[in-house]
Amino acid sequence: MRPVAFAYPGDLDTPTGGYRYDRALIGALEALGHRVERIALGAGFPFPSEGELSDAAARLAAVPVEAALIVDGLAYGVLPPSALIPVAAPIVALVHHPLALETGLDAATAAHLAVTERTALACARAVLVTSPATARTVAAEFAVPPERLTVALPGLERRWTRLARRPADPPRIVSVGSLSPRKGHDVLIAALATLSDLDFRCDIVGGPADPATAAALPAQIAAHGLDARIALRGALPADTIADLFEAASVFALATRYEGFGMVFAEAMAAGLPIVGTTGGAVPEVVPPEAGFLVAPDDADALAAALRSILTDAPLRARLTQGARAAGAAFGDWDAAAAIVSQLVETLP
Repeated sequence: MRPVAFAYPGDLDTPTGGYRYDRALIGALEALGHRVERIALGAGFPFPSEGELSDAAARLAAVPVEAALIVDGLAYGVLPPSALIPVAAPIVALVHHPLALETGLDAATAAHLAVTERTALACARAVLVTSPATARTVAAEFAVPPERLTVALPGLERRWTRLARRPADPPRIVSVGSLSPRKGHDVLIAALATLSDLDFRCDIVGGPADPATAAALPAQIAAHGLDARIALRGALPADTIADLFEAASVFALATRYEGFGMVFAEAMAAGLPIVGTTGGAVPEVVPPEAGFLVAPDDADALAAALRSILTDAPLRARLTQGARAAGAAFGDWDAAAAIVSQLVETLP
């Protein structure tokens, strides 16, 4: 089978959905028989130094022509043509979500990233995305022809379907997402501040991806007097997250945008009713039978959805059933790897 080189920025073990996708895809491709070379491109992306750009260009140029080169979009979207055109191996750009759509960017930075990513994607032989919603966005906003786009949905580890739910009393809300503006934890906290008449606890799981956000959230919790109710748990291993899912009554993530949203699929597979948003691909992942989706940044609507689930036991039971059914419908990583394997094998 065709060898594959997989290039990524930073640390492949970073506990985010994008890196989990990368790790799982690499493992599944190797299980199919592909020899996969891992190529680390440096920690500065998507804002690399000149030295990191030069080193990344050299590493990509060294990939032999007979291999397929998959490059994670967190790095790929800022690579200039001077780094991409000399690459002999056919390039597959992996776009989890476009860089320019990251929440919190100033207008000038977003515009710059939109130009660099459009230019870089024009140099790719194929573009791999994680959802139909992202495919539509990349085609419409970055001028990638549909015939160069391939969708490989994330797989779902079956561990999530085997969890035994034992909801705690008082009810617990769990949220999983890095501490960054895009994940909307500030909106969730604002919503929870309006539910002080209810008895609940909330665990927010995620590492400090953005220092300003990581500093602001504890202050916001304290300002609302919610220190005893909301715990910022930091990044946690999957086994600990599974324990939180088993004890929770609802999963809530006020994300402003998702290229897919793997954690929504995992929470549904565990039988958790969902409160989320309509940002990005989330409506393609979470059906109405599994929970409520509100507009991003609408704290009042988010609070109303949480109140409904926390106070209505028959509703929770119906949504639990719908969530489990939705979670059971997701494929595994073998299905995703088969799609990517066919793509790399057919690249000219």
